[in-house]
This record gives sequence, structure tokens and C-alpha cells, in this order.
Amino acid sequence: MARIDVTASPSGEDLDAILSSLTSYNEHDVGPANRIPLAVLIRNEEGKTIGGLSGYTSWGWLFTQLLFIPEQLRGQGMAATLLEQAETEARRRGCRGAWIDTFNPQALKAYQRHGYEIFGELPAFVDERTRTFLKKTL
Repeated sequence: MARIDVTASPSGEDLDAILSSLTSYNEHDVGPANRIPLAVLIRNEEGKTIGGLSGYTSWGWLFTQLLFIPEQLRGQGMAATLLEQAETEARRRGCRGAWIDTFNPQALKAYQRHGYEIFGELPAFVDERTRTFLKKTL
């Protein structure tokens, strides 16, 4: 008989079991994901990473998970530069689309200026802020 446990501290082995099983199922169902990490890093003069973009490509899509611009670099087109670099690499990997999500109104405007279109929303995700999901054809 199966037992259900709720925990805030799953082991690495627990998480690997879920990931491995889901990956196997999905590969059987729709084919291999070919998930490859992708990062575009902003470094300071000492070479330390101070921001950038982190995500992955999979099933022909680029998914940007994290994008952070240090305050002193905001308003200078840095988000567009990071996105363009990631999209160029995604195209090189054969991707046909990109998606990203945010609940930051400034980031939303930046992504829309870069050609991303809204395809979904979660109103009042954090207080009164809406979490917005965007996509772009590459």
C-alpha cells in the first residue's frame, strides 16, 4: 500500500526519483526533452557574476527561469541584450519559440518591447500583482 508524506525537506534521492520517473514517462509519451542548461552572465571587472539570465532549452523551446539586472545597469537595454544572446543560442540549438514569466511590471514591459506576447495570467499572484506568462516565436 502506498503512503503519502508531506515534507519541506525532501532528500535529493526523493527529488531524483520524481524527476527520473517523470522524465521517463514524458520521453515515452512525447520523445526526449534534450534539456540543456543555458546562461548569459553579467560579470563585473573582477569576473564575479553580478546578474544575468538562467534557463534551459527543451523540446524546441527556450525557457528563461531567472533574469536579474543589477540596479546600476538597469535602463540601459541590458535585458534586451541578455534575451537576444539567449535567443540566438536557442535558435542555434534548433528552438522555435521562447517563454518567460514575471510578476514585475517593469520586466513585463521590457519583455513586450523585445517581442514577447502574453499567453496567460494569474491575477493577484503576489498581493495585487499579476503573474504574466509570455511567449515569442524564434
